Amino acid sequence: MTVRDETHLSADTTLEPATAPPPPGRRRGVLPGVLAGARNIWRQLTSMRVALILLFLLALASLPGALLPQWTQNQAKTAQWVLDHPFWGPLLDRLGFFGVFGSPWYAAIYLLLFTSLVGCLLPRTWEFVGQWRQPPVATPRNLGRLPHHAELSVDGTVDEVTDRVLHGLRGWRTARRVEVPPAGGPAAAAPATSVPVAGPATPVSVVTVSAEKGYLREIGNLVFHLSLLGLLVAVAVGKLFGYEGSIIVNAGGADSGAVTGFCSSSPASYDSFRPGLAVDGTDLSPFCVQVDGFTAQYSDTGQATAFLASIRYQTGQDVASGRWQSTSLAVNDPLGIDGQRLYLLGHGYSPTFSVRFPDGQVQRRTQPFQPQDSMFTSQGAVKFTDPPGYPADRITEHQLAITGIFAPTAVVHGGIMTSSYPAATDPGVAIDVYQGDLGMEDGASQSVFAIDQDQVSSGKLVRKARTNLAPHESTTLPDGTTVTFDGYVEWVSLQTSYDPAQGWALVFAVLLLVGLMVSLLIKRRRVWYRLRGDGLGHVSVQVGGLARTDQAGYGGEFERLAALAAPDTGPAPGGRRGGARAGGPGRGRGR
Repeated sequence: MTVRDETHLSADTTLEPATAPPPPGRRRGVLPGVLAGARNIWRQLTSMRVALILLFLLALASLPGALLPQWTQNQAKTAQWVLDHPFWGPLLDRLGFFGVFGSPWYAAIYLLLFTSLVGCLLPRTWEFVGQWRQPPVATPRNLGRLPHHAELSVDGTVDEVTDRVLHGLRGWRTARRVEVPPAGGPAAAAPATSVPVAGPATPVSVVTVSAEKGYLREIGNLVFHLSLLGLLVAVAVGKLFGYEGSIIVNAGGADSGAVTGFCSSSPASYDSFRPGLAVDGTDLSPFCVQVDGFTAQYSDTGQATAFLASIRYQTGQDVASGRWQSTSLAVNDPLGIDGQRLYLLGHGYSPTFSVRFPDGQVQRRTQPFQPQDSMFTSQGAVKFTDPPGYPADRITEHQLAITGIFAPTAVVHGGIMTSSYPAATDPGVAIDVYQGDLGMEDGASQSVFAIDQDQVSSGKLVRKARTNLAPHESTTLPDGTTVTFDGYVEWVSLQTSYDPAQGWALVFAVLLLVGLMVSLLIKRRRVWYRLRGDGLGHVSVQVGGLARTDQAGYGGEFERLAALAAPDTGPAPGGRRGGARAGGPGRGRGR
């Protein structure tokens, strides 16, 4: 029977080849690809090259924090910088350049550097521990190929020469081995094997000595990097759990109504408080400080030579008993109080004004003024917000503000008062007296050194007098109010700082420097000896040396190492580089 195929193929029919399924081994899912990519990223991140790049970036990112004003350190100066640079100021503020050390991009660099150091140092430390536990490497077959090598022949037995070499290598890590020729004799193709020997050795024909020195270089290198890692951790802990608080306190002058002390019990006790990210201000260590006096010394040119504040302080335990401790506080010499440090940062002047109101009542204020130059020409404002003798609904119409300049040594040029010397030898003030609504009833914050100019522009605050006054001079306003300049007291700027990791930061910084010096000064080097006896009282010695980090400078030491194989009597043989053979009369024979 014939079967006929009725299938017809047209001219434009395309035959598709059969597609075979891919081999199972070539199929790759998404997860293996992701893991491979993550592994490659981790290898790059934990390389020493990336760690150095991140360290450079961290130093570069810290520059704006040193060159630009920061909100956390001086808000007034930072705000003024932003106003003075209308384009760059807002732009840099949005990018976090005025709060560098708390910005996300700085934290990202910091965390990447920390991760890179951890991933780089842990395997390296583990590898070094393994190397330390192993004996020095066996002697190479051909010592003549090493950068430093020498040959000499000495009299004696192999054991005698070996003992002499080991005695001269005290302080080195050494290993004594016996070279066992392979089966088949010297003509066999396989190389000889080295077998370490422990304890007294029996006389043999070929002995090798391997020695290493300079492991402290690698230890110093690891100490340097581990200390850098510890320093990063200590700084991070300090930023998390530490805090800083600043306050201006008048030195003496309590009889004038000046505030001459403070108690650290909450963030509200400070003019400026900068807590760490994990600090809420509820567990501050309490203490109180009273500033009794301040002295400053200046050169003839007005340069400050010494600042010293006389203070009394109480710790938390002394508050209940009322006991005070007296001490002196100087610049860069902080006082330790219950784990906190109290710094003296600066000083200035606080003029005192008394105001006699029309009803005869007198109010007195002492207010710190802000220095404007090196001669302590100072600017500020004194505000009287509750004038007596007026109905409650009219108090804001009669509030008083005294603004102007205080000069410790006053001179007037062209109608403008400035100071010619920072010490208060001839104090004076140039003031404007304003009367009206100070604009403080709405709860909006105002600078303690200035008045709200919007109130002046709107006419709610009107200038009533402008005058220059010496101590105890007065001026009278149209309504009979008398303003008297009574004198001044000096103020000091104090800062409380708490950093729980400061001690560890110091330890790691010292270890970092020690590790760096050790890694730079110590060289790691190796030396090998192959001693072959001929059975007739002569020993052929081959010496090879390798400086793992620096070939230059090993030559002089290598010659001394090569001379260790020679007897103690007679001059040491001069081992030379480049395959030179050393020998000398009476010691051995040249080969």
